[in-house]
Amino acid sequence: MRRWRLVLGGGAADGTGCELGGRDAAMDGALGALYGGGEAGKKDRGRDRSAGLGASAPSVSRWLGDIRTYFPSSVVQVMQRDAIERLGLSTLLLEPEMLEAVEADVHLVGTLLSLNKAMPETTKETARAVVRKVVEDLEKRLATRTRATLTGALDRSARVSRPRHHDIDWNRTIAVNLKNYLPEYRTIVPERLVGYGRASQAVKKEVILCIDQSGSMAASVVYASVFGAVLGSMRSLNTRLVVFDTNVVDLTDQLDDPVDVLFGTQLGGGTDINRALAYCQSQITRPADTIVVLISDLYEGGIRNEMLKRVAAMKASGVQFVTLLALSDEGTPAYDHEHAAALSALDAPAFACTPDLFPEVMAAAIEKRPLPIPDMSTHR
Repeated sequence: MRRWRLVLGGGAADGTGCELGGRDAAMDGALGALYGGGEAGKKDRGRDRSAGLGASAPSVSRWLGDIRTYFPSSVVQVMQRDAIERLGLSTLLLEPEMLEAVEADVHLVGTLLSLNKAMPETTKETARAVVRKVVEDLEKRLATRTRATLTGALDRSARVSRPRHHDIDWNRTIAVNLKNYLPEYRTIVPERLVGYGRASQAVKKEVILCIDQSGSMAASVVYASVFGAVLGSMRSLNTRLVVFDTNVVDLTDQLDDPVDVLFGTQLGGGTDINRALAYCQSQITRPADTIVVLISDLYEGGIRNEMLKRVAAMKASGVQFVTLLALSDEGTPAYDHEHAAALSALDAPAFACTPDLFPEVMAAAIEKRPLPIPDMSTHR
């Protein structure tokens, strides 16, 4: 009954007859402030259900402290996100005291970046510290596995026909020599050795991350900036990072610090994918060794047919072209299905990608093998 009471909110028609006290009443008040708006909430007794957070920083700061006391971090992040969206609290995030009280996550970073231009100087230093904490946490989670996966892919992409003994790929060598099996000796005669050389400075791949910075892509921009910094730190890869809306900005010179990259973006503009791809195309000097990763929901404000022609031309020249509808944990986003289908017809399938899958996608692109595309049929 206690749980039902917390779920139903204690209105006159909830039917539980259950009274809350102490910690439960405080939890109910924190929930009611966000989710219990309306006349029913206002008629409830004092502490159990307060309707709304008000528009003042002190009341919101108290509420932020309450939810961090009563709920786990994952729930706190959801409630913060709902408060920003439902109650229009974005402007309060321009105050340093508020930023110090929030539980930082990818979505909060996206909100801060969208407020970047309106942010007063007194808040910017605090905002950078919040963003840096999230970025460092993401790097700890993602960097080691990404480097290990891509280093292995680079090694395998440099296959040689006469490998040294410790460079022999035994699984592939056995597979191609099964026809030479000698039953009487119960062994295989390896007429052909398959191996891979070690990636060196001479076996570089060029990577261009082309990131849509429209407002709907906020989480993807955060993750892509972190991955850009990780890829940029690998000597076997030459990585370029480009962000776009209706304009195109090359942030490659800031790749060593993803926080600088993020504050160099401008979330919320229009979209001109064709213009962005034209710039990326102009930067390609070694097509057969280049991977272009377009991260966009494909809502094109530019010239659609020209965009598709550019993708086709890049693929015809040998470029590996990858389209990610999102790079985030949220699953399949809203996207332009017509453009996605057109890209698939060019053998450039578009799909949503989680951060954990991204290293595998890049490894497959480096080795020029089929991409590990998740099943999106249930989301269409």
